[in-house]
Amino acid sequence: MRIISPGRKRCLALFPAIALCLQLAGCGGGSGAGAGAGTAAATAGATVSGPLNPPQAARFLNQATYGARLQDIATLQAQGIDAWITAQQALPATAQYPLMLASADKYSRNNRLTFWWNTAVSGPDQLRQRMALALSEIFVISDQSSGLGNNGDAIALYWDLLANDAFGNFRTLLQDVTLSPQMGLYLNMLGNQKPDPAHNIHADENYAREVMQLFTIGLWTLNPDGSQALDANGRPQPTYGQAEVSNLARALTGWSWLGTDFFYSPSDFVDPMTAFQAEHDRGAKTIVGGVSIPANGSAEADLQIALDTLFNHPNTPPFISRQLIQHLVTSNPSPAYVGRVAAVFANNGKGTRGDLGAVVRAILEDPEARSDAAAAAPGFGKRREPLVTLAHLWRVLDGHDANGSRQYWNPDYDLKQAPLSAPSVFNFFKPGFSPSGVVQKAGLVAPEFQLVTASNLALLHNFYYYAAIDRATANSYTQPTDILLHPGSDLLALATASDTGAMVDQLALAMMAGQMSAAMRTAVVTDVNAISAKDGGYARVGEAAFQILASPEYQIQR
Repeated sequence: MRIISPGRKRCLALFPAIALCLQLAGCGGGSGAGAGAGTAAATAGATVSGPLNPPQAARFLNQATYGARLQDIATLQAQGIDAWITAQQALPATAQYPLMLASADKYSRNNRLTFWWNTAVSGPDQLRQRMALALSEIFVISDQSSGLGNNGDAIALYWDLLANDAFGNFRTLLQDVTLSPQMGLYLNMLGNQKPDPAHNIHADENYAREVMQLFTIGLWTLNPDGSQALDANGRPQPTYGQAEVSNLARALTGWSWLGTDFFYSPSDFVDPMTAFQAEHDRGAKTIVGGVSIPANGSAEADLQIALDTLFNHPNTPPFISRQLIQHLVTSNPSPAYVGRVAAVFANNGKGTRGDLGAVVRAILEDPEARSDAAAAAPGFGKRREPLVTLAHLWRVLDGHDANGSRQYWNPDYDLKQAPLSAPSVFNFFKPGFSPSGVVQKAGLVAPEFQLVTASNLALLHNFYYYAAIDRATANSYTQPTDILLHPGSDLLALATASDTGAMVDQLALAMMAGQMSAAMRTAVVTDVNAISAKDGGYARVGEAAFQILASPEYQIQR
């Protein structure tokens, strides 16, 4: 990897991490808890009406896909947001598991990552795959677990599960995740035995705790708009205690691999876990909300009561809705925004609860998501995930190797992130994380900043330099696996002009939804104009793309 030379220090890439925080916090615009979100809520009425202009179309695509491409902007303008969502939801999931089975090594993590990048960058079902990423960071499993690390096919199959369920019903998703052997192995529900005090056997509480804390209801009782419901003394109220965890764990005993032996079967990651009644605790249980599970129930019956209880809990709509908004649109949605989306989760308008297709439509079409004024308000927006940032570069500038593929196998080293490779069940970042400084003082959260350290930021910017500048060549492959950029002829023609302003504007439109400040544009154009165009404009395009990728203005998606 090339290290940025001292001569590059004039570029925007070397802004410190604090500049990113200032971008999110609106340069100090507002103080006190929720100041930024409140400003966004106050301006959310200025919604997009009539045909979309190009920046509005690009902004929507940067929320709903792995990044806007220039050719997609006009298509969305002609189609309209509602019709685009309908068309995307009708597309089947681009399946990665069959590709693993057909590969030379179905267990290979490298193969899995190749297929993931190809799907993220060029898969037609962009909204479904973008939702799958969000769901994968809520319903976390990880190949960092010893039981899953050498099973690339199993990890790919779990991704496909999330993609297939992305627009279905949340209750179906919850059951599919619960009974997936991948989750069973990761959080110890697989092979979970009924208690046997005489032999010091206790029901494993790992999945029972996480399915409540992380996957459905959260730790604290919520109002319908996602704010904490306080007691008469102004204190938050826990949603459950240790007794509820223990009883839910008992309700979830008796599930293991599909086969005839509870304790051992050949690893079958394809079929859901199956019930072994002899290993199920048939005693009565009282779970969250005081719901009673009667004695003598089967493993299947107890599971249904448990999952129905979590699905129907009043916390579930705002708890899940807020996290999906954070992943797609903004880290600090106003309570009103969360409340509107949670209401759709509770009832899609046709009496159905948990319709994820309706939920994601509500998230993306909400006035707060589509308002130009809200986008400019202090506190609005989110830091772009490094995975999405790199996918965006490759989408905009057609990054691929000599075979049209993307064999990039070390994103966790360069980006500190890889799909389904989180360090723990708490993902790469927590939804409530707030970095110290201006963001925390403003009462805001910035989850993705949990990935940011001084060393990580330098490493990331060096990698962007490598990916954008070193790989923007005249399509000359040193190695067949080199991922080179292939700017379109129109963009290259603009890059060879004496003034590269029009080329920079085109990249700024796709990558930043036209939100590049005048000062940044002047700096980028001046820098790019100083580069020779003798290679046909490739170096100029690569330089401009790098300047954008590494800038605070791009890193905060607004």
